[in-house]
Amino acid sequence: MMKTNIDVLNFTPKGDLLVVNAARCSFDKQHEEFDKEKDAKLLNYLAREQHVLPFRHPVATLRITCPIFVLRQLGKHQVGFSWSEVSRRYITGEPEFWMPDDIRSRPDNIKQGSERRDWGDDYDAIWNQFHAANQEAMKRYDVLLRQGVAPEQARAILPQSMYTTCVVTGTLLGWHHLWKLRTEEHTQLETQEYAQEIGFLMQEMFPESWKALCEHS
Repeated sequence: MMKTNIDVLNFTPKGDLLVVNAARCSFDKQHEEFDKEKDAKLLNYLAREQHVLPFRHPVATLRITCPIFVLRQLGKHQVGFSWSEVSRRYITGEPEFWMPDDIRSRPDNIKQGSERRDWGDDYDAIWNQFHAANQEAMKRYDVLLRQGVAPEQARAILPQSMYTTCVVTGTLLGWHHLWKLRTEEHTQLETQEYAQEIGFLMQEMFPESWKALCEHS
């Protein structure tokens, strides 16, 4: 399992209360404090009946550091999100590269995905291919920079295994949509692990709303 690097920068306080008060706005009513019985019941009703607009009001901002190939899957979700990413047009420091904890093989029966395999004595040689490719890319990147090539062009040879960092603000409903799709069994395993961690964080920030959304999605 890869190490996920996600930090919470900001989130809507009393987000569960905001959801139910947004729902009650239709009747010009609101609660000052979250009612564990009545408000939890309303949250479940909203999620079950797909009256999900109130879940768009709470937001959370996360700082995510992950390999480019993971971010490109997470970043496909644009509705309800704002994304800002580190730009290697401006920075030239040595990047960090992802390396596999385990190496999976391509399955025979589907076009995407992977399955675990015992590589036996071949494992080290295959792992070294990842390592050698990363090292070679870094070496050539350094050469280009020393020769005066602009960082915005030199970065083109850096591989998808390079770690990047982004700040992402999304609505509660947007985060749930991302979590639901990116924990699906056909999603790449490394991306699933990031999505699962996002789910744990959302559960901490918006416990009652997250529970209702997950139970009735």
